[in-house]
Amino acid sequence: MDMTTSAVWFAIAHVFMFALIFKVARGGITAHPPPRSRPPPPPVVTGTCIVGLLRTLVTKGFREMIQDQYTKLGSVFTISVFGLKTTFLIGPEVSAHFYQGLESDISHGKILEFTVPMLGKEVGYGVDIATRTEQNRFYVDALKPAKLRCHVGSMLQEVEKYFVKWGHQGTADLKQELEQLLMLISARCLLGKEVREQMFDEVFSTFHELTDNSLRLISLLFPYAPLPTTQRRDKARARLSKMFTEVVRSRKSSNRFEEDVLQNLIDSKYKDGRPTTDAEVIGLIIAILFAGKHTSSTTSTWTGARLLNHPQHLESVIKEQQQIVRKYGDNIDYNTLLEMSILHCCIKEALQMHPPAPTFLRKVHTNFTVQTREGSEYEIPRGHTIASPLVISNNIPYIYKDPDVYDPERYGRGREEDKVGGKFCYTAFSGGRHACPGEAYAYMQVKVIWSHLIRNFELKLVSPFPETDWLKVAPEPKGKVMVSYERRPLPI
Repeated sequence: MDMTTSAVWFAIAHVFMFALIFKVARGGITAHPPPRSRPPPPPVVTGTCIVGLLRTLVTKGFREMIQDQYTKLGSVFTISVFGLKTTFLIGPEVSAHFYQGLESDISHGKILEFTVPMLGKEVGYGVDIATRTEQNRFYVDALKPAKLRCHVGSMLQEVEKYFVKWGHQGTADLKQELEQLLMLISARCLLGKEVREQMFDEVFSTFHELTDNSLRLISLLFPYAPLPTTQRRDKARARLSKMFTEVVRSRKSSNRFEEDVLQNLIDSKYKDGRPTTDAEVIGLIIAILFAGKHTSSTTSTWTGARLLNHPQHLESVIKEQQQIVRKYGDNIDYNTLLEMSILHCCIKEALQMHPPAPTFLRKVHTNFTVQTREGSEYEIPRGHTIASPLVISNNIPYIYKDPDVYDPERYGRGREEDKVGGKFCYTAFSGGRHACPGEAYAYMQVKVIWSHLIRNFELKLVSPFPETDWLKVAPEPKGKVMVSYERRPLPI
């Protein structure tokens, strides 16, 4: 899934820095112009220009670095260091092939090689394209609306039980609280009652150790190097595999059926009729845990921080919840969540401003051509890595009016700015062939949490609005996000 690529963008930046040292010593990069009958390659950032680019990266961050090149060179350009050529495609006009291209023409290549020891060689990028495509179908089936409905009750129970401990009033770190709550929801809805009730602490401490050691820079660049981080990662993976194997085999032997994602993966079958193996189920559930935990926890926190920092939009959400309560009482279900359109737009705007991944990446296997909004045509050569930087594409002024202003109403009827420029204006959950199958599940989790909080508490942001920590796998609010709360029933 595309969410996983958020782990590698900063690794590329470091590779640029190391490569520059070697390249300067060897005397620079030589350009080879293409035949005149074909479109030219994109403009290239190389040589001494890299020094300024890296200075911007260090002093201002990734977004400003790419924004500077976008302003100077346009929507298509290449950054070339030590033979590593990364071409950036910014905006919907040049992004169709990135999201729609066939796997034989454009793929993740070796970019996600680091996920194989984390997830297992039986799934994802440890298997061939055909098998991986079928495994993605298992996710789509497990997370389709008809099956998501049964998770709402479990989510509500976890949310209500968790916030009982808040008492009448107090202060809390919203980021930490929501991360812990989403771990509990994941245990209940993805892994099932056995894990939630009997082995929650052990599973998630081991899962944290696995992901922490898998996503260190050295592990991203050299996933099989004989290093302490590699050893800790592999030991955690083995312990997690043992725990999940016991759960899977227990279900199979008892013929017990549970309404959770784990059960769906156990029951899944390939087109030839072959059922999933224990090892495949374990790899698939680790992958969905990894993708879901990072996306939902950061999105929940950013949604809260933005709402509490913009009283007028918070008031609109409160009024919507009042209408829901008058219409349905406390009977919140899947259909009720679908009616929370204002809250949905607030979450969507938080994702637009704080995407789970700064950029998505692909590897080019066959040359292809793009045409910019201004009419310029470029050929992207085979061997290039191509990047779709969400931190820029989701904030283009000719698509989004005042993109740096939190304005959930931009998605409402009559504006719909996310559709103005075509299919790939809004790609927080990727798109096309690579669209994240967990999008509806993520929205549902965040809605359940914030619907409950808004109906039951008066909240205020007491710490400064957080900056973004770009060095995290999924860029998250930096530091604590402190809120004060006072319990109150929502007036009807």
